[in-house]
Amino acid sequence: MAVVTPDAVARFMPTDVLITNPHIGFTTFQRFNGDRLNPAASRRWTEGHQIEYQPDRGTRHNEDHPDTTVAYFRFYWKYFEPEMDHYNFAMLDRALETAASRGQTLMVRMAPHGTNEAEDTPAWYRKLSGEPSRGFMDYSLPTHPLFFERFTKAVRAIGERYDRDPRLDSVDMALYGQWGEGAGINELPEERRRMLVDAYTDAFRETPLMGLIIAPDLINYANRSRPVGFRADCLGDMSDWHHMVDIYPRKIAEMPDVWKRAPVSFEVCWVVYHWLDMGWDIDYTIEQSLKWHISTFNAKSSPIPKEWEPNVNRWLKRMGYRYGLRFFDYPTKAAACDTLKVGFWMENRGVAPCYRKYPVALKLAGEHASYTLELNADIREWLPGDTLWSGTVTLPDAVPGYYRLLFAITDPMLSHPVITMPIDGETDEGWTVLGNIDITEAL
Repeated sequence: MAVVTPDAVARFMPTDVLITNPHIGFTTFQRFNGDRLNPAASRRWTEGHQIEYQPDRGTRHNEDHPDTTVAYFRFYWKYFEPEMDHYNFAMLDRALETAASRGQTLMVRMAPHGTNEAEDTPAWYRKLSGEPSRGFMDYSLPTHPLFFERFTKAVRAIGERYDRDPRLDSVDMALYGQWGEGAGINELPEERRRMLVDAYTDAFRETPLMGLIIAPDLINYANRSRPVGFRADCLGDMSDWHHMVDIYPRKIAEMPDVWKRAPVSFEVCWVVYHWLDMGWDIDYTIEQSLKWHISTFNAKSSPIPKEWEPNVNRWLKRMGYRYGLRFFDYPTKAAACDTLKVGFWMENRGVAPCYRKYPVALKLAGEHASYTLELNADIREWLPGDTLWSGTVTLPDAVPGYYRLLFAITDPMLSHPVITMPIDGETDEGWTVLGNIDITEAL
């Protein structure tokens, strides 16, 4: 069988259209696509408690908030393990199922506790450890060895059941402190700090992980085992002593390259309307977050001010990855079972790669037969800027005839496209049309 070289090229130009793609953009928080948001006037949000499910309103559109592909669920340990060694998997199952039904994957964080009795560690843990119940605005931290043993065991239970579940978007590594934000983590003995990290990196081998920005050394430690990104919980804060200048630049500089292999996620400080109330500059925050390679942003399911919708739309067009095929080289004639030499230029106009390995595929669509072929290309390697790829693909023993040649980034079964490319050109059910190829009988 012959090796056939390209004699045609398909060219494409990028467009400025606003799109949604998996694993990037805004997230819903304790809610799902189509749910009603927190009222703008309240400037408040739901935090850490079980989801109060809203009836499916038959729409996936979010009023006054971007449409999304990611739902974020943060819950306290007490809800997952109400009795020792009895895990509430039903809680997570329902959230995963609901997210999937609304066109979303689920990001999760299991926080150890909050700052009052309703947000306390599990009652059975307090009884065994002797630690008192948490009072109002109680910022005390667990210190008993049992905490580190039992909390990490719960983390491992989640990983054992849900790692590799395609409905699970990513895991936000809550290690310690109120709401899982890391307060006190840097004062712990190193053995205990690493014990907390190891629970996540051992339990989740495939699902993307993010660690709280408060401890860059632990994120760097985690990256010895597997890729781990970072997450920060107060984007936009421009008060007198603030996160945007006094914390984030210092912390991020200590882990400059983690974004190349694992996601970066930010959460709004208060809600976006609070930025408006305080007179904070949204464009400055947007540009800084893009410089820090943001993939997702949690606005806490609270509305976006109408006057800032254009700013947010510009943000969404660069957040995460934005892949666009620019050219594809291919042969226009070959025999069945021949090997084709092909190549392409992929442009990433976003600020990060995709961290999931979705297949890159060619489809031969003929009058009497259709074939889908996977290319040996890894989209996780497509960093911002240009990627040139060349390789080969072997034709099947195809029925002779003329075929349309199509390109897509697909689901693992190669059955349908999953990532939309904002480019011009003809499409066929999400596949980008490259041109035609004449396949003759095998020689």
